[in-house]
Amino acid sequence: MGRAKWLREIRQMRFEEAFDLWQSRTLTQEEAAQLLGVSDRTFRRYVDRFEEDGLQGLIDKRMDQISHLKAPVDEVMALAGLYKERYEGWNAKHFYEHYRDGHQGNRSYTWVKNRLQEKGLVGRGKLKGAHRKRRDPAPIVGLMIHQDASTHEWVPGKPWDLVVTMDDANNEIYSAFFVEEEGTWSSFRGVSETIKKHGIFSSFYSDRGSHYWHTPEAGGKVDKVNLTQFGRALQQLGIEMIAAYSPEARGRSERMFQTFQGRLPQELALAGITEIDEANDFLMQLFLPRFNKTFKRKARENGSAFIPILDQRLDDILCVQSERSVRPDNCVSYQGHLLQIPADRHRAYYRKAKVRVHEYADGSLAIFYGPRKLADYDQTGQQITASKTTAEAA
Repeated sequence: MGRAKWLREIRQMRFEEAFDLWQSRTLTQEEAAQLLGVSDRTFRRYVDRFEEDGLQGLIDKRMDQISHLKAPVDEVMALAGLYKERYEGWNAKHFYEHYRDGHQGNRSYTWVKNRLQEKGLVGRGKLKGAHRKRRDPAPIVGLMIHQDASTHEWVPGKPWDLVVTMDDANNEIYSAFFVEEEGTWSSFRGVSETIKKHGIFSSFYSDRGSHYWHTPEAGGKVDKVNLTQFGRALQQLGIEMIAAYSPEARGRSERMFQTFQGRLPQELALAGITEIDEANDFLMQLFLPRFNKTFKRKARENGSAFIPILDQRLDDILCVQSERSVRPDNCVSYQGHLLQIPADRHRAYYRKAKVRVHEYADGSLAIFYGPRKLADYDQTGQQITASKTTAEAA
């Protein structure tokens, strides 16, 4: 029985009770009306209808009429057919965006969702749990950046990691890409893409992954003195690192990934994409602009905490740096490579000197002595001379 009919039967039973009590002079007309929750005038109308037609006179005849706004059966069937044919497995909101924009649908989101739920095509949302106090978002952009990764089967049989870097103030995603496995290099890439687009931000919020932090005791506090390569790079840039100690603390990232998992696999399948390079192109060129347009919000305050990066090579900071001692033959041993330091006009030799080897994302290397670069090397450890570099550039 529908709720409206159920309420109608309850109202009829209450009227009979109120009418009998009024007839027996137990209740006044005003008190009988109060029992029904209506005015004196409405009660008198009920009495007139009841005396004329009995309980049938109390029925609101509009309840048995079909609304002229009710959608035709064939429209509901066409909607269900469209969903099953092209969008099966999509959540209601995601499907509605394509129904509205791609199929010129003119029904409301609530109407579409209700019809799909009635047909059993989409599930009903779970009731929300107890209220929890949350941390307010940062007031301006660039004040706090989140980075996190989600391992998921984004295409059938291929569980890639999706690495996302987003702003806490407005939920805008500055960088997102797939990798086989997250780590130091993927974290460097997300930060690099953000800084190159917007500038240096104030703080960085992440979980306690081993590429972000050293954690002496499992589940314990992070070591803020003994830094990872990533921690050293952000310290050089003057960016504060903040560690999250529970999944709830990373609630915004967790909710964002739930939204990604509810949309991106379906979009990739619809586009027929199965390879990681194609998926990254689709993600950056098509999916992410639409995603930001839908979910980006206005920051609480105007302004920005981003500052430009000045007079620095960002790639020389967001890289792996290792200290080495120079051998008597002016060579440096690194990862199985023997890197020869060329002669220069600043120093006759570097025997026993402490130098710094930089390893870049593409596998190339460089040796620094203090702030000065001594030489560049390719992935095999062969020195890249100035003339060779110039020729390759040409």
